[in-house]
Amino acid sequence: MINFTPLVRNHFLSRLQQQVRYINHADSVQQGELVRLIEKAALTRFGRKYDFSSIRTYKEFASRLPLFSYENLEPYIMRMVKGAKDELWPGQCFNFAQSSGTSGRSKYIPITRESFQWNHYYGSSDVVSHYLNLNPESRIFSGKAFILGGSFANNLQLQRGVRVGDLSANLIENMNPLANLIRIPSKQVALMEDWTEKLPRLVEASIGANVTNLSGVPSWFLTVIKEVLNKTGKSSIHEVWPNLEVFFHGGIAFEPYRQQYEALCDMSKMHFLDTYNASEGFFAVQSDWDTEAMLLLLDVGVFYEFLPVEESDSDTPEVYPIWEIEAGRTYELLITAPNGLWRYRIGDTVTIEQLNPVKIRIAGRTHSFINAFGEELMVHNADSAITSASRETGAQVLNYTAAPVYAHDNERGYHQWLIEFAHKPADEARFMQLLDQHLREVNSDYDAKRTGDIFLAPPALVVAPTGLFDRWLASTGKLGGQRKVPRLNNNRDTIDQMLALMKH
Repeated sequence: MINFTPLVRNHFLSRLQQQVRYINHADSVQQGELVRLIEKAALTRFGRKYDFSSIRTYKEFASRLPLFSYENLEPYIMRMVKGAKDELWPGQCFNFAQSSGTSGRSKYIPITRESFQWNHYYGSSDVVSHYLNLNPESRIFSGKAFILGGSFANNLQLQRGVRVGDLSANLIENMNPLANLIRIPSKQVALMEDWTEKLPRLVEASIGANVTNLSGVPSWFLTVIKEVLNKTGKSSIHEVWPNLEVFFHGGIAFEPYRQQYEALCDMSKMHFLDTYNASEGFFAVQSDWDTEAMLLLLDVGVFYEFLPVEESDSDTPEVYPIWEIEAGRTYELLITAPNGLWRYRIGDTVTIEQLNPVKIRIAGRTHSFINAFGEELMVHNADSAITSASRETGAQVLNYTAAPVYAHDNERGYHQWLIEFAHKPADEARFMQLLDQHLREVNSDYDAKRTGDIFLAPPALVVAPTGLFDRWLASTGKLGGQRKVPRLNNNRDTIDQMLALMKH
């Protein structure tokens, strides 16, 4: 295939010049996005209710609109799913991302025409722009992109033309037909619903292709890569795809998987670039090899607000626009976007790594944590500790989840970790000792509760049999695509379901 990279490089790099405005004019860029959103939705049912036509400033916007959860907006969204027009956003919405959420109940996130045009595809283009800037020697357009996507929920009774499914399925279905010339697999294979049938088709479609880049969720792509290697008898994925140069990953933290990817790749050729691409929008991209903090995209149709995590449960929390946030603080992220989500609590927390331009690191989910004993253990703590313990013991973790076991009969409470290993540690007790040690190093509250084994006993390990997490996802109807396992839970619902599956 002809290398088109030199022909399109300047087109992509010119975009980065626009983002220079982020450094000194974040406030004006973001206020411009807010005005664009308010004006566009002024005549919707939602816009008329809150009199968007009279809003002129951020202060008026913030004082007039409360904060919204999915449940608050669900009546509007379900009318949209049924074909209603001009609810949260002008016109009719035909695409919805089915998000698993943290409660297990499905959410239907609207993906309007403007969501595709202003946000998701623009954000995807920004990823390529930053990668080409970071890798001047790239030949990414000399071959194919292997994009791993999900599927549509074909079991739902929907209005004609309305599609509900994974975000990735919606993006693949609606992308420019020209993009299909430089990506694999075919749309038919990409959107297959049954993962057991889809996996061999993905392997078949990719083995003979000139793959230069990958896009998807790390846990799912690892399964595909291992199956490709198993099928070909190769030990490195670069023996199959010699021109592979980058993996654009997102959806879950990459660090717990980095060691496994590095073992399967020729690292003299390979790069990994982090993205923040959620069902609700495309928000950030890694823009520097020296830090995994991601550049917050300020002009892609999204207006951001930040709620300090310590006030997340307050009835009257202080909420800040981007021009009032502080470096080093962790906030719950709120968005207003062209999918009709207004001052919306998406459930993610981010740490502000720097200002001018704003770079963030995903800290975790607002409801994915353990605080049963005052330890306030967050997902980024767990990811960091499990990565360190794996590195020091030679273990490789495929999936994990953890939950509290509460004190009873004069026994202290503790955390129970259910872990599926690709490669088990030789000494499981040492692995857990190191995990505990590193959790104490990265979380002072956890350390305080573990001191002297007085309040919290050492964590306990249950080794999951191969495929348990996939079986659990399949049992919830969420296998494949963008679906994720809750890492930390303050209750035992998820882990008890998995433990029950182990008995069958």
